[in-house]
Amino acid sequence: MLTEINFDGIVGPSHNYAGLSLGNLASAKNFGKVSAPRAAALQGLAKMRANLERGLPQGLFLPQRRPDEAWLNLLGTTVEDAGPVLRANALSASSMWAANAATVSPAPDSADGRCHLTVANLATMPHRSHEWRETLAQLQIAFANSEHFAVHTPVPPPFGDEGAANHMRLCAAHGSPGIEVFVYGVAGGPFPARQHREASEAVARIHGLAPERAVFARQSDEAIAAGAFHNDVVAVANERVLFTHELAFADRDALYAQLRAKLPEIEIVEVPAAAVSLADAISSYLFNAQLVTLPSGEMALVLPGEARETPAVWQWLEAHVAGNGPIRHLFVHDLRESMANGGGPACLRLRVVADPNAVDQRFMATPEKLDRIEALVARLWPERIAVEDLSEPALWRACLDARAALCAKLDLEELDRASF
Repeated sequence: MLTEINFDGIVGPSHNYAGLSLGNLASAKNFGKVSAPRAAALQGLAKMRANLERGLPQGLFLPQRRPDEAWLNLLGTTVEDAGPVLRANALSASSMWAANAATVSPAPDSADGRCHLTVANLATMPHRSHEWRETLAQLQIAFANSEHFAVHTPVPPPFGDEGAANHMRLCAAHGSPGIEVFVYGVAGGPFPARQHREASEAVARIHGLAPERAVFARQSDEAIAAGAFHNDVVAVANERVLFTHELAFADRDALYAQLRAKLPEIEIVEVPAAAVSLADAISSYLFNAQLVTLPSGEMALVLPGEARETPAVWQWLEAHVAGNGPIRHLFVHDLRESMANGGGPACLRLRVVADPNAVDQRFMATPEKLDRIEALVARLWPERIAVEDLSEPALWRACLDARAALCAKLDLEELDRASF
C-alpha cells in the first residue's frame, strides 16, 4: 500500500558552524560559534522516534563521509593542504538536510507508474555541490527495486536544482494522483536564487509527468531577499492543504487559481503578513514544519521550539487550531542545533510516497534501530566543534571512524567502502 515515508538525514559527526551558506540567515548569524554534533544528532533522532510513535512510517539516510577527500583531490589538494575555507567546505555536514537530497514524484503521478527520484545537483553552494554522488549511492541502494522506483542522476549544471525543498505535492490522498508544484527563483536582492526553472522543468520531464500534473510557480523576490533561500521556508503542502505565507509567491492569485482549477478540494491556509511578518516566519521556521497526516486522518504540524518562542507565530497557530482549520495538532521539538545552521523539521526529511515493503529495510527506522544508533552517537559523535577544530587531524579521523561505525551498525558497509 502506498503511504508517505519521511526519510530523515542523521546529523553527521562533523556538524559545525562555518557559515558557508550565503542567503541562509541562521547560518550567517551563528558563524564561528561552537557546535554540538552529538546533541544535534540526538535531537534529530528524537524527532524520528516521536514520529514513529505517532504512527508515521519513518526512514533514515546516513551522514556522508567527511572530510570529503575525493572532492578535495579533484580540486588538486588534500585535507592537510587545503585552505581553511576549502577545508570547511569539505567537512560540511549539510547532507543532514534530506529535503535537498532529491525531488520525488510518486508512482500515481508518473507515466510509467513508478516512483521517480532525481538527485539534486546543489550546484549553487560549494559545500553542498559535492553531496550528490553519495546521495545517489544511498538512493540507489534504498530504492533499488526497479519495479517500484527509478533513481536518476542530477540535472547538469549550470541549472541549479535544490531538490524537494522547492517542490510541493497536492492530492486528495497520498496514494492518489497529484499536482506537483515546482517553485523556482529568479532574483533575491543580495542573495542567489538557488532553484532554476530550467532544472524544475527538466525534472518534470525526466519523471514523466503529464503537463496537467506540473505547475511551475515563481518564488517572490521579496521572500528570497528576506532569507527564504528555499521555498520550504515560506510554504509547505500536504495532501489537499497548502500552508503558505502571504508573500511566498510572486503571483499568488494566479497560482491559487491554477491550483483550485486542478484540485477543487484544495484548502489554502494563508498566513497574512500583517499577522506574521516574513522575518518572524523565517526566524521561527513556521513553514519549515512537517505538515503530516496522522493515522486518524487529522493533520498536524511538527514544529521547532523557535515557533513557540515567537509570539506572533504561536498566537497565529493557536488561533488556527482553536478554529475550524485543517491543521488540528501542534507538536514541538527541540532542534536548536539544526535550526542554528538554517534547517528545521522539514529540512531534515525527504518525503517519499511508496510501499514501505519495497524499500531496502536497512533504511527504514524502528525503535530498536534508533536505540542502537543513539547509543553509537552518544559514544562516538564529538561533543563540541569550534571552527578552529576543523584543522585538526584528530577530528578528521574521529568523524571518519564514527561514520564507518554507523555504516557497520546498519549493515551498510558498502557505503563506507565506496569511492565517490
